[in-house]
Amino acid sequence: MEDKDIIALYWARSEEAIRATAAKYGAYCGAIIRRVLGDGRDVEECLSDTWLGTWDAMPPQRPACLQVFLGRIARNTALDRHSYNTAQRRHGGFEAVLEELSECVGGDPAGEDFDFRRLGESISAYLDRVSPAARRVFLRRYWHCESMAEIAAGTGFTQAKVRSLLHRTRKGLREYLIREGYDL
Repeated sequence: MEDKDIIALYWARSEEAIRATAAKYGAYCGAIIRRVLGDGRDVEECLSDTWLGTWDAMPPQRPACLQVFLGRIARNTALDRHSYNTAQRRHGGFEAVLEELSECVGGDPAGEDFDFRRLGESISAYLDRVSPAARRVFLRRYWHCESMAEIAAGTGFTQAKVRSLLHRTRKGLREYLIREGYDL
């Protein structure tokens, strides 16, 4: 079924929309959730929450790209579950990704005047300036939470090249953010 047909089902409030979404994008969303959570214990529940979030979002939203729209909902659902699961304990996986990123966007953004939207726009502007390969590797690591091995396998790069690209991109991002006025 085409994405536009699935979106039309959501707008018609047909329960078939959820079945069609799960059939077409269940593996994709499940992979995103597994990468964030680090294990499969909560994947099914997060997938159910993803489908519910999608149902609640359409209408009024009509996404231009259903796959990206679903990926964002799945990622945010998994991040919420991750926060809940790790409230009392810390372990590897997603924390490793956050730790890597902290070298370029660290600091304490807890102040009331901190503008996360502006930070996101600044990061996007920086990523528009780097090579397509560096941007792709950066997003696979820090948006999709893929391991170095998964990125290497998916791009054809060696793990050493992936690590190098990520290191240079993070270093460049830090320098860019400092020039943009962020206190890092």
